[in-house]
Amino acid sequence: MSKDAIILRAGGLEAAFSPAVGGSLLGLSLDGVDLLRRAPEGAGDPLAMASFPLVPYANRIADGRFAFEGADYQLPLNFGDHPHSIHGFGWQASWTASETGKSSTRLIHEHRGNDHWPSAYRAEQKVALTPSQLSISLSATNIGDVAMPIGLGFHPYFLADEAAMLTFGAHGLWLSTPGMLPDREAPADMLGDWSRPAIVRGTSLVDNAYAGWDGTAIVQRSDGVRLTMTATGADWLHVYRPPGEAFFCLEPVSHMPDAINRDGMPILAPGETACLSMTIAIDKIEQALPKSAAIA
Repeated sequence: MSKDAIILRAGGLEAAFSPAVGGSLLGLSLDGVDLLRRAPEGAGDPLAMASFPLVPYANRIADGRFAFEGADYQLPLNFGDHPHSIHGFGWQASWTASETGKSSTRLIHEHRGNDHWPSAYRAEQKVALTPSQLSISLSATNIGDVAMPIGLGFHPYFLADEAAMLTFGAHGLWLSTPGMLPDREAPADMLGDWSRPAIVRGTSLVDNAYAGWDGTAIVQRSDGVRLTMTATGADWLHVYRPPGEAFFCLEPVSHMPDAINRDGMPILAPGETACLSMTIAIDKIEQALPKSAAIA
C-alpha cells in the first residue's frame, strides 16, 4: 500500500485512495475480497489503479488539438505513443486530501491554467463509504476569468472471471476509427446485447462509447457478489473490454470522445461548477453463478 494512502472503512467495506497518484482509488474490498482490480503494491501509474477521475475532459481529443472561442489549443499527448490526448489533467496530477474521517474524505486538484487549456479550474472529489456502497462526487469549478469546456468522468476497473455478467441499457453506441475516435453511430447491441445479463469476457476488443445510457450498470460475479454502479451527470457510458484480460472498465462520462471537436461538450462560465457522481453498491445474491459458464 502506498505510504500516502488514505484508508476508509465502514463495516466490512474498505476503500483506499492515493492522493499523489491522480487522486486514484487503490482498491475496494468487502471482508478482504476485492471488488475492483487492486493496484499493485507501490504502483505509481494511474493506469494500474482500481479507478481514477477524469477532468476536465474524458477519453480522447483528436491529436490533442481543439479550437475554442477563436483560439487554438494543443494539449499534451499524454498516453505514450498514442496520437491523441486522453482523460484530462487530473489523472496525472497530485491531489490534496482534506476533511478525512473514518469513512469519508475530500480530494482537491487545482489547475492554474496555461496555454493548453482556456481557464483555471478547481476539481474536488467528495468520497463517502457506508457498509454497502462507495459514493464519489466529482466537481469542477471554473476559477478563471473566461469560459472553458468541461467534461467529467470516472474510470473504474471491474474484475471479470469467466462467468461474470454485465447488464446496462443504452440507446446506441459509436463505432470507432482505427485511431479509436468515434466514427458512426450503431445499434446498442451491435457489439453484444447488454440489455440483459451477458458474459463480459470475450475474444474481441470493446472500446466504445454508449449513448443514452440509463445511468445503471450491474455486474454479477460468480462468487455471488453483485455490484450496481449508478451515476448522475453521465449520459454516456464508455465500455473498455480488452480481450483475454481479467478486468473491464465501465466509465460513466459526461460526453463522447472528441466531443470538444464535435460541438458536444458543455461550457463552464467563470464561477460555475459542473458535477458528476458515481456510486458502487454491493450486495450478495442467493446463488452464485456457475464458474463453468461459457465465454461469449
